Amino acid sequence: MIKKTLWTIFMIALTCSAGTAADIRRIVTALDASDKAVALFDSRLNLDPSSGTPSAILWSTDSVPAGLSFKDDSAAKSLPALPPDDGTALLVVEFPPLDPVAEAKMDPNFMMKVIGDRAPARGLPVKHPLMHRTRTVDYAVILAGEIDMMLDDSVAHLKSGDVVVQQATNHAWINRGTQPCRILFMLVDAKSP
Repeated sequence: MIKKTLWTIFMIALTCSAGTAADIRRIVTALDASDKAVALFDSRLNLDPSSGTPSAILWSTDSVPAGLSFKDDSAAKSLPALPPDDGTALLVVEFPPLDPVAEAKMDPNFMMKVIGDRAPARGLPVKHPLMHRTRTVDYAVILAGEIDMMLDDSVAHLKSGDVVVQQATNHAWINRGTQPCRILFMLVDAKSP
């Protein structure tokens, strides 16, 4: 599934103009041997620009309730999917402006093919190549820039500070602007609708 995800990001990159990759500071806390709260990790993570859609996994869990690790960096784990079954994934994605010419050449079911069997059966056929649905509850916070969230019969224009709770429904993230849009996502595995 990770290979599929990376391939997806690569294909999206082909439809997008160049974005500005950057890094993000991530602090992970833990308890030390004397039960004192400490910063286990305090570092900058690069948003990987190699795919054209810079992104970074900040943390993930693979169980509910989440297990705590006071030594391992869960963002460094190889994941079979985002999020793992019964897990969560925290990530930042920077969506560059979408190139309309490349968009017109995309397979109409591009993202749904990438999602594959992790897509819930319930939902209308998609209307855009980047439209998809996943068996997750996604919390999205627009950190910078603007983006359109396309749904089955409407489009919501989102700006910095806006929040979306996406519940396993069809959606596509489309940047029609001139600047990249950075979004913080918390993906939580969910039951099928």
